[in-house]
Parts: sequence; C-alpha cells; structure tokens
Amino acid sequence: MNDTQAVQLLQEMIEIESLSGGEGRHAAFLVEQMIANDYTKACVDEAGNAVGEMGDPAAPRTIVLLGHQDTVPGRIPVRIEDGRLFGRGAVDAKGPLAAFTAAVARIGPRPGVRFVVVGATEEEAASSRGARLIRDRFLAEGVPAACLIGEPSGWERVTLGYKGRLLADLHVAGPCGHSAGDRLGVNEQAAAWWQSVIGYTKAHNENWEGPFRQLLPSLRSLASGADGLREWADLRVGLRLPPACDLAALQADMTALAQQVNAAQASFTLTFSGQEPAYVADKNTPLARALLTGIRQEGGRPGYLLKTGTSDMNVVGPAWRCPILAYGPGDSSLDHTPGEHIEIVEYLRAIRVLEAALGKL
Repeated sequence: MNDTQAVQLLQEMIEIESLSGGEGRHAAFLVEQMIANDYTKACVDEAGNAVGEMGDPAAPRTIVLLGHQDTVPGRIPVRIEDGRLFGRGAVDAKGPLAAFTAAVARIGPRPGVRFVVVGATEEEAASSRGARLIRDRFLAEGVPAACLIGEPSGWERVTLGYKGRLLADLHVAGPCGHSAGDRLGVNEQAAAWWQSVIGYTKAHNENWEGPFRQLLPSLRSLASGADGLREWADLRVGLRLPPACDLAALQADMTALAQQVNAAQASFTLTFSGQEPAYVADKNTPLARALLTGIRQEGGRPGYLLKTGTSDMNVVGPAWRCPILAYGPGDSSLDHTPGEHIEIVEYLRAIRVLEAALGKL
C-alpha cells in the first residue's frame, strides 16, 4: 500500500459514518480493504469487529493492533485542505486504525509472527463491546506477545497509560411543591449532591499533584421535569480515576454523599456503570524500544504520555499483562471537536514508524 492508497483508505473510512452500535457498514468496508491488500484472513466477528490477520495462524507469536472504528456523533464535511484531512474520526480514532491497517499491509507475512489488526466496536459508548470480545478470545487461545492500542498520541509520542473511569447516575424524584415554600426541591437536592462531589474530589486532590494522579469529576448531563404532581431530576457524573483507586470505596463514598443531601420526601436512586480501573504499562519492553527506534529513524524525538481519559487499554491491559502501549497519529486535543482533522504528513510518518517498529518485533 503506497502513500496515496493509504490516504485514500483513511479518507474513505472517515466518509462512512460509524457511530457506536452502528459500525456495520464501516466494518464491512475495512474487511474488504484488508482482503484487497492481501491479508491472510479478514472477517467481521460476532461483536461487529473488523478483524484482519497477516501471517501464519500457527505462528508462535501474535501481535495485536487494537483500534476502534466507532466515533462520537457530529458530521464534519470530509475534505482535504492545506495538507489536513478533516472529518469525524480523523483523529479519534480512524487515523490510528488506518495507520495500523496500512503498516501491516506493507510488512506482509513474516516468519514466526502473526499480526492481528482489530477495528473494535463501541469504544466511545463506554461498553467497549468489541475489545471485551477480543480480550476474552485471546485469554482462551493464548495472550498476545505484544499489543498496540490505536489512539492518537502524535507521531513522536507513545502513550504509557490511561486513567480509569466511573459513571454515576443520580435520579431524584418527589412531590411537587411551591417554589416559595421552605422545602428543598429535587433540582436543589441534585445540585447539592454535585457540589458535594466537587468538594470530595478537591479534598482528595490536595494530596496529589498533576491531573493523572488526581480524581477528576465532570458533569456529563442533567435534566429535570414535572407533571404537576411529582417532579424529578437526573444527573450523570463522570469520575476520572487515578491509579490504585479503590472503586468499591469510591462508590460507597458517593452513595454516602447522596444520602446526606436526601430530603425526607424525595426518592434518591444512585447507580454506577462504566467502571474501568486505571492502567499504566511498562516502558522497559521490546515493544517500547521498537517504537522509540522507529520514531528516531523518522527524525522524531520520542517521549511518553499519560492520558487522563480511558481507552481499550483499560480493558485488555489488566487481563493480558503483555507488553502494551498506545500509539497513533493525530492531536488528541481535537478529539470530539467540530474541527477534527489530521495532518496527512503526520499520518504517513506514523505508518512508517509502525512499519519499522513492527518489523523489529
């Protein structure tokens, strides 16, 4: 696959809308492209993942390149302007996935190693359905020798780890009353809980420096309503978790905070989802050394990142315990933004870095 074909691959991937849970057309296209580029095997699995293999299935070593094909909503006109390719998913994370696909196509079959490229489903939906199936598949057949996660790091950087995540959904309901009365309405109660969460995280963070070691809250959504007899309020809060965070203790503390602001006549329900512990990989591995060498060969100055978001590394890393890193072209500050785009020069550099690095493993 030459540079022109690699750019065309990414552009056509971006042109196919693939929201979480609706990746089918994109998966079929990616499998078609893998087959056209002489992958040994390519198919869509039961989770909707696009999976392509290069090399002998019985090879003693397997290297998994795990990206995701789903994106957040928001259509951005796909176009190339001033060397930049615009479109939803250009950075997060079709750029890295296309780079994986192109690099493995260039390498082709190699003795003793099998490359498995995965375009996973539902990473953006927090369910990570595709990554969980891949995780379990390789737990059953044997963990990979190494794994790369396809997320934007910039072509000169490698991501060592990601924070964890907890989602907390509060539902408050109670009888309606006059706003001039002395009662505390459900909206006030929900807001009081959010303020208590902020206070809790501030107290925690006094002992830690830097966002990766801190507990970071965000108000994801809020809604309220009434029918004249009863009123309700819903809040979703996201918590970005530092390493070694005790999830059970944190959930208990969040529940206690809700109970403290609960008015006698209100119905409080607090539920949790999206639990993922933080994960930090080892940087003293052949995988890391191969990537750093590949970056230097392209004239780059390599460095490591720790990300405050989550990725499918949080899903497979703790289970596989193999050498693992995240790598991919693109500026992650453009994730989910209206101006999402990728520098074509950077994308092509990342492919060459991957080609060099994978060739050394």
